[in-house]
Amino acid sequence: STAIHPFVQAVYVLMNKIDGTFVSMTPAEYAAGAAKGYRVVDVQPEPGIRGAFFVNLAQVNGEIEGLGKDEKLLLVCAKGKRAYFLQNRMRYYGYKNTVVLEGATFFNDVKVENAEGAVSKEEETRVKALGFLKDKRTPDKFNGRVITRNGKITADEARVIAEAAEKFGSGEVTMTSRLTMEIQGVPFDNIEPLREYLMQAGLETGGTGSKVRPVVSCKGTTCQYGLIDTFALSEEIHERFYHGYREVKLPHKFKIAVGGCPNNCVKPDLNDLGIIGQRVPQIDLEKCRGCKVCQIENNCPIGVAKMADGKITVDETACNHCGRCVGKCPFHAVEDYTNGYRIYIGGRWGKKVAQGRYLDKVFTDKEEVLEIVEKAILLFREQGITGERFADTVARLGFENVQEQLLSNDLLSRKEENLKAQKHLKGGATC
Repeated sequence: STAIHPFVQAVYVLMNKIDGTFVSMTPAEYAAGAAKGYRVVDVQPEPGIRGAFFVNLAQVNGEIEGLGKDEKLLLVCAKGKRAYFLQNRMRYYGYKNTVVLEGATFFNDVKVENAEGAVSKEEETRVKALGFLKDKRTPDKFNGRVITRNGKITADEARVIAEAAEKFGSGEVTMTSRLTMEIQGVPFDNIEPLREYLMQAGLETGGTGSKVRPVVSCKGTTCQYGLIDTFALSEEIHERFYHGYREVKLPHKFKIAVGGCPNNCVKPDLNDLGIIGQRVPQIDLEKCRGCKVCQIENNCPIGVAKMADGKITVDETACNHCGRCVGKCPFHAVEDYTNGYRIYIGGRWGKKVAQGRYLDKVFTDKEEVLEIVEKAILLFREQGITGERFADTVARLGFENVQEQLLSNDLLSRKEENLKAQKHLKGGATC
């Protein structure tokens, strides 16, 4: 439609400027100090001017709380168009002293007087989504989370993080419980330069918000007790769901942990979804000689292997499939085994701890495990209530119900519709 053609709009703006309907300030006037005494109003799609009063244009349908009708207001957006629209709308609602900055932030370096140390709540929220959390000890410094691959970084990456900490932060780096590297004491104005510096080395910040969080794993790939390749599996989950579902909004944070064995070092059963490596022993009773001192019984760390009627037995309901018994019988009664994965859902640590519960089967196919992870995320998004953790969703819906859904493919058939839905626009995560 010609009614919204950019050229037509430009003509309308020019006509309004000529007849005085549109009041503006040129970049030259702004640079010369003409904006002194004006309060800067940020009209960009997202807050971007430190210390400015942010206005969401789409939500202006009356008087704007916090802005006086006689106050001198400088309206600034990214190019100028949104500020022009806001001026028209504000004039309709009785605001008398609004001026639009021509060229907006595209041509002007907009600064707010006395903004040093004043970081607005909108700005805090914006940078929190980028992985920067306010340091409560200071008015304008943040701690930025650098994402790792389940705690693994190269020597080159470590050097870049150290250099970034010295260049843009306090010089200190801490580790988080999700194995991210947190650069301490980053001034607000250093956030974007820091992110650009890290991006040049292929590093990113993040790990906050109501979405899939960075995946953690133990060192099962190299540990003597590890039963699965935890590094490979967690990295695949990281790429597929932390990166792949980056823009998917959930009711709350969703944490995933991968453990190599039932030693439970990274507490998979206290995560929203946890995976634990399994080694299910297969007993050949024909080879069991009923030894008085049974090495299978002696090597079972939880005491579920017992001699009964001259033969070794294992309580299948209590066995945690650690695999310690495999190969311990001198007569080869327990040589064979099946490697697999046990999946826990609904765990949570913190002020309100919830013990995760494992699904009733031991999975032997990695792709099936990855499908369960995806279906759990989809179920949480589709059926979770905004603000609740996955543990609460599982408790509310019932474990058996959730398990039945995870073991079927109905959630995947509704995936596209689910992901398109406008849901959980502001989740429950506060960090």
